[in-house]
Amino acid sequence: MRENVSLKPFNTFGLEAGAKYFEEINNEDEVLNLLHQERFGAMPLLILGGGSNVLFTQDFDGLVLLNRLKGIKILNETDSEILLEVASGEVWHDFVLHAVKNGWSGIENLSLIPGTVGAAPMQNIGAYGVEVKNVIEQVRYLVLDTLQIETLNAAACEFGYRESVFKHDLKGKVFILSVQFRLSKGAFIPQISYGAIQETLAEKQITNPSIQEVSEAVIAIRQSKLPDPAVLGNSGSFFKNPEIPEAQFNELKKKFETLPSYPTTPGFDPQKWCPSPWTLPQVASLINLDPLGDSFMGVTLLFWATHRRTHLPQAQSLLPCTPPPVQLPHKLVGKSRESS
Repeated sequence: MRENVSLKPFNTFGLEAGAKYFEEINNEDEVLNLLHQERFGAMPLLILGGGSNVLFTQDFDGLVLLNRLKGIKILNETDSEILLEVASGEVWHDFVLHAVKNGWSGIENLSLIPGTVGAAPMQNIGAYGVEVKNVIEQVRYLVLDTLQIETLNAAACEFGYRESVFKHDLKGKVFILSVQFRLSKGAFIPQISYGAIQETLAEKQITNPSIQEVSEAVIAIRQSKLPDPAVLGNSGSFFKNPEIPEAQFNELKKKFETLPSYPTTPGFDPQKWCPSPWTLPQVASLINLDPLGDSFMGVTLLFWATHRRTHLPQAQSLLPCTPPPVQLPHKLVGKSRESS
């Protein structure tokens, strides 16, 4: 057990903050033994994985557990699929590369997403037309108040668009220990309907991509858009795409002919979601803002705040003093939500 430890090396923003108590967890027994100690039972607890979903603004006056649980175990294998149990402290991208190397498909579109395996089911990570819920079999976790180990199958995880039971009913109540994934073997059916992947593969004159080629295309796209956190601190991609009724989308499509869209989660009223990387620059262009400038960031914050009904004075401060009058398409966002 270490005291007064700097958390700067353990968050991708590289921000300085301290932990009153700090312990690196390398096996499940260490977690149980530590939390059975009375002095830590009532203490504030923070479980850190890759540190890409936290923004420290002050020291943490409690116990920080750094998740270093490791291991990838084959539970069952057939000619067409493989069932794996992966420890929650495994680096997500390392696990993806391991699957790609072995010819197991299903998560190649999720290459280079920061964080650990344990964080994947918490927010149902997704990218380029694929969500991790499609390959998760079950999640195994420690209940923090009872110190009992329990499991949930995929249905019980209540996965939605960047949502799960771990962000709601079980938020702050469990420590995810491992996740089971069912990946495909044999014939590969690439998921490359997302335009950016198609364009990247076309540039390389690849018409029938392998698992590795899809993964490499996704990596290239992400590296072209996001700086390396080791060079410039960041948390990766944290937007969520706006969801709007299909009728409203059809009206917008008349005004913005190139507006892309994808179907939303089944079970909702007919809706479409429109990629934020396309939507926000269009909003900026309406009032002549540089998509890479501070003013654009102000519009982005105000756009988000308007539809979350929140007040962000810092967003107003980033706007030009006299922006040109324009009627922003306020209904474009629909059910906007925060994500990473």
